[in-house]
Amino acid sequence: MELRHLRYFIAVAEEASFRRAALKIHVSQPPLTRQIKQLEDIVGTDLFLRTPKGVELTEAGKSLFIDSKNIFTLIQQAAERANSAGAGKLGKLNVGIFGSAVFGTIPIVIQKFREDFPDVEIVLHNLNRVEQLKALRDGRIAIGFNRFFREEPDLAWEKIQSEKMSVALHSSSMLATKKSLKLSEIINYPIILYPKTARPSFIDRMISLFNEQKLSPNIAHEVDDVVTAVALVSSGLGISLVTESACNLKLPNVEYIPLSPSEGAVFDLNIIYRRNDISPILQAFISTVNAVKKSL
Repeated sequence: MELRHLRYFIAVAEEASFRRAALKIHVSQPPLTRQIKQLEDIVGTDLFLRTPKGVELTEAGKSLFIDSKNIFTLIQQAAERANSAGAGKLGKLNVGIFGSAVFGTIPIVIQKFREDFPDVEIVLHNLNRVEQLKALRDGRIAIGFNRFFREEPDLAWEKIQSEKMSVALHSSSMLATKKSLKLSEIINYPIILYPKTARPSFIDRMISLFNEQKLSPNIAHEVDDVVTAVALVSSGLGISLVTESACNLKLPNVEYIPLSPSEGAVFDLNIIYRRNDISPILQAFISTVNAVKKSL
């Protein structure tokens, strides 16, 4: 059984006439009659009753007519879904993020993409820098957001934004009334840094800022993420250095004081993806990232 058999069958059933069906689908009547006879031989029963006024469907014909219409509906839907997938409008996108990413630009990107491409499922994976690079190469994610990236021959990257730094401290601290702070003003306070895994990372960049000024920070704790760090600040266990976006994390008794611009503490947020990945969904997501980037 081929699709043309069903197409001809539907035409005859809808027109209740071989002559009218032949005119409708632009074929001569003898070939149409032969195709219907072939179809009846395939299914092993008559599909039409011949009457003086034309033809009527048998019970078998009525059953096949319903199924045939459903088949062509499914074919049309399959074509539309394939077209949507080819245009990046349908499918799944695996995205790598990291701890403090949930407080800044990334949620804006994801929200806009979901609005523009509601039929694409976004799956978020919380991964550090090293884990993201491996996941990209293994094909477990298509794109990652991260702050630290060194040139890799198989990976492409684009900067989304640069973020300044702030000091998270307890509201009872004498420093809480300052408009800005220098690193030299916080070296005697217990400092909470993060993340303690996936080196080199944010910790190493922070330590290098102190080292460039020949300062020795009082590192009290190294924790896994910014949320834990700020929670410890809220409990009065020290201070922490955070990016601008992390200042959106509101916990009791925590104040955020900008680090002086003269300290040169700026961190880039990047997207990372495979150079040879031409997936329409990925390209659509990158376009969304760039649209959001222009609005920042």
